[in-house]
Amino acid sequence: MNRTRIVFILFVSLAVLAVGTSLLVQRLGNPLPQPAATTLEVRLVVALPIEPWVSQAAEQFNAEKHDLEGKPIHVSITPMDGLTAMGRWERGEMDPPPTAWIPDSRYLVELVNAALKEGRGRDVFLTDGKYRARPVVVSLFSWGIYQSRSEVLKAKYGEINWRTIHDAATAKGGWRDLGGNPDWGYFKLVVPNPHKNVGGLAAMVAAGGEYFGKTNLTVADVTDPQFQAWLRELMGAVTDFSSLGSYSVENLALFGYSMGDGGQLLESDLLVNMQGIQTRWQDPLVIVYPQYLTWFDFPFTVWMGPETSAEEKNAALAFEKYLLSPEIQKRAVALGLRPANPEVPVTEGDSLFVRWQKQGALAVVPRTQAMRSPDRDVLLALLRWFDLNVTGG
Repeated sequence: MNRTRIVFILFVSLAVLAVGTSLLVQRLGNPLPQPAATTLEVRLVVALPIEPWVSQAAEQFNAEKHDLEGKPIHVSITPMDGLTAMGRWERGEMDPPPTAWIPDSRYLVELVNAALKEGRGRDVFLTDGKYRARPVVVSLFSWGIYQSRSEVLKAKYGEINWRTIHDAATAKGGWRDLGGNPDWGYFKLVVPNPHKNVGGLAAMVAAGGEYFGKTNLTVADVTDPQFQAWLRELMGAVTDFSSLGSYSVENLALFGYSMGDGGQLLESDLLVNMQGIQTRWQDPLVIVYPQYLTWFDFPFTVWMGPETSAEEKNAALAFEKYLLSPEIQKRAVALGLRPANPEVPVTEGDSLFVRWQKQGALAVVPRTQAMRSPDRDVLLALLRWFDLNVTGG
């Protein structure tokens, strides 16, 4: 090997060594970027009455960049009526299943679990342990009636209940026979469409409870000919079920007396719309709590199927804990919802329960009889009766 080649090889070797040393120094001073932590997606199906509150909380939760053991959590919300969601669960149309579900009432969770457990051989929603269904807020089913109409009904019947409403609905001369203004026409009832809002089913269950004087309806009650005739007359006072979709109280606020004189509706929806109704129609609503009271407990329910990982389930629990925090629960109160966190009162701050107490809103409801949730057979019987006698299905 001649001297020139030796010099060339030494030169190349030194150059390679210099470049390698430079890269090593850079590597030690600036470590290679690590791959980003996988985001834990929490997909949540939420009942319509509380969707605005949950969506606002989810937006703030995401902005605050919460994580679980270093993995960021992102929450997305899909609003869906409880009965609609129940049908989709049972038909296998929740594909992929959401991480968690907040329906209107616990009985919907129990019905879905019973249906899916038969095929899967195990519970898909739990009633105990850390993944158990837990209420995040509560609301009640109460009467919301325009004050002018309420005064006439109380003067004639003494109180407002389903029997009062039935008699008012079947008065042949309308409001003239009831002692009201003849220009009001006939009594118009507001009941949500039960195929679009679980409140419509709750209204029929509550009416049945008062008719029979008990808190637990059976299929025999629902199919009783006398009750069916009574219920048909009652539901005949609803102006148009097709227009009373998922947001009945909003429609009542927008269209006033042409939509209805009153009905049994969700307390939180009534409270939120009280100001708008009074501003538009100069006749405020009054709230009356029935003897047979229906509770909506909005349980946070984690899906226990293998389609979601343990980390995703625990991320859902992190958001559930966030919803139950005092700050977020206070926001629920501002929307007319009753907090599930006992540390949060309903009367502090700009509380709708305080603002509208002169119109009948109560922070503490006197002891009443709670309606039992219908089982599957009663639910299906009521919906079938509705289709055959009201919608003509």
